[in-house]
Amino acid sequence: MKKIRLLQFGFLSLFLLITACLKAQSILKLQEGKPTSIRGLSVVDDSVAWISGSHGYIAITRDGGKNWTWQQVKGFEKTDFRDIEAFSDKSAVIMSSGTPALVLKTNDGGANWQVKYRNTDTTYFLDAMDFNKPKHGLILGDPINNKFLLLETNNGGETWSPFKDEPYAIPGEAAFAASGTCLRVIDSKIFIASGGKSSRLLSWSNKNGWDYANFPITHGKPSQGSFSVAIGKKNNVLIGGDYANDKKTDSLAVSYTAHPFKFLGPPVKQPAGFQSCVEFIMGDTFLSTGTPGSNITTDGGKTWTKIDDISFNVCRKAKRGKLVLLAGNGGKIGIFKM
Repeated sequence: MKKIRLLQFGFLSLFLLITACLKAQSILKLQEGKPTSIRGLSVVDDSVAWISGSHGYIAITRDGGKNWTWQQVKGFEKTDFRDIEAFSDKSAVIMSSGTPALVLKTNDGGANWQVKYRNTDTTYFLDAMDFNKPKHGLILGDPINNKFLLLETNNGGETWSPFKDEPYAIPGEAAFAASGTCLRVIDSKIFIASGGKSSRLLSWSNKNGWDYANFPITHGKPSQGSFSVAIGKKNNVLIGGDYANDKKTDSLAVSYTAHPFKFLGPPVKQPAGFQSCVEFIMGDTFLSTGTPGSNITTDGGKTWTKIDDISFNVCRKAKRGKLVLLAGNGGKIGIFKM
């Protein structure tokens, strides 16, 4: 009897601890009110972060999000900068979606921007950008002639060329320029989350080339599919849904292990509505966000708990540090508190 009581007490203590941790997690809105939809977010460290959005807007913080310096990039006031990769408070690369397809770079904190890539072909639609090293990065674009567009740089975004091995796409498949996280370049591996007619993960390594895996996330329509992938220490998470029906809670997230590949199944408890971005935080903790609010899992994707109702498009953690920021429509910026 004594052992049973001790066991019951242990389970109760664990439950109370988990509940307290979840209640302690919150999102604080830092600012809003700018005429831009933010989808690009790059957090360099606990002080420096950059954002990019529609109507040519860019902003930088040097104090962890407390204050932001805004600008409209001169000559690009109608451009939708869907993704940004920052290396310091001086150096950053921005990418546009739409026509023309553009990549710009600054080395002086945004005082001047130089066009590093321009393509007026209307079949080019850029979705996301990611760097695994300061010099090496990739840009993902929607499929052209049944292959996803991939551009590569080996000099920090100064020049861009077609990737040597572009992955195949099935008819009706695409990627979403929703948060810059449908593409992840980690170490020497590439991960792509796709949507539309399919919900797939495309993964590449120099040794094995491309692998293609189907996942049971809502798909079949242009507004549906996998929108984002996050790479964790133990397992990875795919997330998405249907942005045209963002309150629907069916088949939004899955988790899997990569070495060896093993599908871990759908969550016991799904996120509360469509999610456009997922980010690995630490351990078994992932944060996701979307128009219906933000969700968190502390068990590697098995169960999700809604922590906030504020609409955001993107959430990103510092490359070097613990700062986690979110951004969305109307120039909205938030900070995630553990």
